[in-house]
Amino acid sequence: MRTLLLLLSVFFVPHIVSSAEIQRIWLTHKSNQPDKIVVNWLTDQPGDSVVSYGLTPETMETRRLEETTTLHHVEIPLTHQNATYHYSVKTRHQRSDVNTFKAYPTDTLRAAIVADWQSKPDLSSLIKEDVHLLLTAGDNIRNLWQTCGAGERACIKPYIELIDTYPELFQSTPFMPILGNHDREVHPRGKTRPAHAVYDVEATAFRRFFELPNEEWKWHFDLPEFDLRFIGLDFNHISDFGTTWQTCHAFDRNSDQYRWYESLTAKAPGKVVTLYNERNANIRNQLGGGWHQLFQRGTICVTGFGYYAERAEWEGLTYYNTSLSGTGTQYADPHSRFLAGKDGYLLLTCNRSSGMMTAELKSLKNEVLDRQTFPSSARESSKP
Repeated sequence: MRTLLLLLSVFFVPHIVSSAEIQRIWLTHKSNQPDKIVVNWLTDQPGDSVVSYGLTPETMETRRLEETTTLHHVEIPLTHQNATYHYSVKTRHQRSDVNTFKAYPTDTLRAAIVADWQSKPDLSSLIKEDVHLLLTAGDNIRNLWQTCGAGERACIKPYIELIDTYPELFQSTPFMPILGNHDREVHPRGKTRPAHAVYDVEATAFRRFFELPNEEWKWHFDLPEFDLRFIGLDFNHISDFGTTWQTCHAFDRNSDQYRWYESLTAKAPGKVVTLYNERNANIRNQLGGGWHQLFQRGTICVTGFGYYAERAEWEGLTYYNTSLSGTGTQYADPHSRFLAGKDGYLLLTCNRSSGMMTAELKSLKNEVLDRQTFPSSARESSKP
C-alpha cells in the first residue's frame, strides 16, 4: 500500500501543482464603446490565452490567442444587454473558475469613481452598489519603487497587489483607471529635485498592465444608450512640468492632449464626465482659463487630487474631488459648496428615460454626503 501511494505521489503531484486555479483576473475596455470587453489575467507559467464566455456556463464560446505569455489580454464581443455573462480563462494546464459580470443595462446605469487607493480600504459599501462600471480619478497604487526597486519602469507588482486585494470586485466589474503621479513614481520624490527623472511620464507599467482605449494615458469611453461620455486626462503636479519632477504629459494649447480634448468635446454627447488627478482650481486656471472653457462643454469634472470629498461650482460647471483616503489635509476650492473629511467615492446613476444623471458623494460607511442631479444638457443642472 505504501509503495502504491509513493508511486501515485511521484506521477500525479506535478500535474496537481500545474493545474492551480487562475485567480488574478480583471476586466477592462480598450474599445471606445461597450460592445467589447477585455479579460485580463496572470499565470505562473507562460502559455496561450483562452477565454470561454456566454450567457450560461453550458453555452460558452471560446476565443483563443496563440501566444506565450504570463500576462494575458483577450478582447471578447458583448452582444447582449440586461444579462449576466459567464466566463472562464485557461492557459495550458492552468484555469479559472467560472466567473460572471453584468452586461450593460438599457434603463439605469450605475458607475462609481474612486481615487487614492494607496491604503487599500474596506470597500464593502462600494461593492454593495453593484455598479456596472468602476472608474478612477488617479493614484491607484502607492508608488512603483518601493515594491519594484528604484528605476524599474515596467514592473507591475504594485498593480498585482491591488488586484489581489479585491479579487471578486475586479473579476466582476469593468475597470477603467486614469493616471496619478503615484502610478508612475519610479524613484523616491524627496524634498529637492534630483538630476534624474522621478516619474515615468510614459507610464510604462500602467499601460502594460491595463488594456484601455486610445493611448491609455488618455482615453475616452462612450455609453450611447445613456448619451454619456467619460474622458480620462493626464494632469497631475502640473507645477512641476519641465523639471525632473514632471509626471504628466503636456497640456498647453498646442499639445496633443489639449487638441484631442477640444475635438472630443466639440460634438460631445449630452453628458460628459471628465477625469483627472490635478487640483481643480489649478487646471481650470491654466491657459488663462482655457481649460475651464473646454470643461464647460461637459457636465462635471472629477479629480482625486485631495484627500477629502468636495463639490465646487464655477460659472455653471460642477467640479468634484473624491478620495478613498478622505481624512487628509483639505485644500478647499475657492468656489467650494460642499467639503467633508470623509473616506468615500462618487456614485453616478444615469436614467435613460429621463436623461438625468445623479451624482452622489458617498462615504465608505454608505452615507450620502452630497447629492446633485444633472439633465442631459451639458450646460444646465438642477439640484433637489
